[in-house]
Amino acid sequence: MGKDGAAGLLKMRQAGSHTVAQDEASCVVFGMPKEAIALGGAEEIVSLPDIASHLVQQMHVSGRAQRV
Repeated sequence: MGKDGAAGLLKMRQAGSHTVAQDEASCVVFGMPKEAIALGGAEEIVSLPDIASHLVQQMHVSGRAQRV
């Protein structure tokens, strides 16, 4: 379960993207995140309630955040 998404996340990471997987504790089904972590596609593992703020923070760190 979740191998196609995990493989896609790995390709994104290999292409230079910052990748995040949801942690097991906050998952209803841990299939795709577990596969992504096992394949090395997840650069970081974050709890569901923290993913959005984590990504915004990473955008600021990388200089990719833009004002709208």
